[in-house]
Amino acid sequence: MQIGPYRIDPPVALAPMAGVTDKPFRQLCKRLGAGLAVSEMTTADPRLWHTRKSRQRMDHAGEPAPVSVQIAGHDPAMLAEAARHNAAQGAQIIDINMGCPAKKVCNVYAGSALLRDEPLVARILAAVVAAVDVPVTLKIRTGWDRAHRNGVRIARLAEDSGIAALAVHGRTRADLYEGAAEYDTIAAIKAAVRIPVFANGDIDSPRKAKFVLDYTRADGLLIGRAAQGRPWIFREIAHYLATGESLPEPAPAEVCEILCGHLEALYAFHGEVQGVRIARKHLGWYLRGVETGDADGGEARAAAGASHGDRPEPTAFRALVNRAESAAEQLRLTRAHFAALAAGLARAA
Repeated sequence: MQIGPYRIDPPVALAPMAGVTDKPFRQLCKRLGAGLAVSEMTTADPRLWHTRKSRQRMDHAGEPAPVSVQIAGHDPAMLAEAARHNAAQGAQIIDINMGCPAKKVCNVYAGSALLRDEPLVARILAAVVAAVDVPVTLKIRTGWDRAHRNGVRIARLAEDSGIAALAVHGRTRADLYEGAAEYDTIAAIKAAVRIPVFANGDIDSPRKAKFVLDYTRADGLLIGRAAQGRPWIFREIAHYLATGESLPEPAPAEVCEILCGHLEALYAFHGEVQGVRIARKHLGWYLRGVETGDADGGEARAAAGASHGDRPEPTAFRALVNRAESAAEQLRLTRAHFAALAAGLARAA
């Protein structure tokens, strides 16, 4: 798919997620097959642009093109200035957040709260598009609640305003992340506009990705929570869409290599203390779905110096690694865990 001068290939993108899609994670997902990776949302309030967190969110040095930065707010003039500021900092695509359902965002009339005020939506889109020379994209939900699914009207406003591409999450703001995403509204939006459309919501496997593309006729896919702890999902989806064949699951050794590289990038970007803390949630996501049992117990016993007669719970490794206070200890425990997991699988074979 095409966004302005940028070809998104494969048309499978990492969705912006607050506290998740920092530069290390964006770079990792791009290396593992994402055609685009959108930054965490940055505030349109200029008073907060110089905080440590905001400066990190605006750091795009070394990222492969195109660099897409999401902005959030409710004031058209402020959002326009935020777009100009981020473009000056290296953003090659500006994405406007009208999809976040979080209370702290909606309570300040930003994110998906904006969907209730279509005239304001039109003013925001016109102001931001006019403010910058780079493509502007928009992320929305299907509507405010199930009785007010106005996604098609918002999509037409977006197209008329010069928005270059649209991403649609298949839930309303009232749904939050509960229940199943629905794709009928995304299909209706795609049929109503000529601009490229990303489908988003509950796309957690290559087969589901193909189903959603076929059902909605969308131009691309936006992957969010399914990429947490599984950044190789992008290459899996791209391969399946191109060949109809499934890639094998990565072996423990490869998962360990990917994970440890991710951890080291977190330490380098955020600093050791903060990096270790941020790494804990990523470790939890990587471990979710990784088979545990004898290998997990053996690693935990070795790490804790326990006797082989002890048999800790399968969560023992997670408890140990979450107590690690240094990067070296966190990495040592992680490598030991995956080495034991690989050995256990080899014995079983």
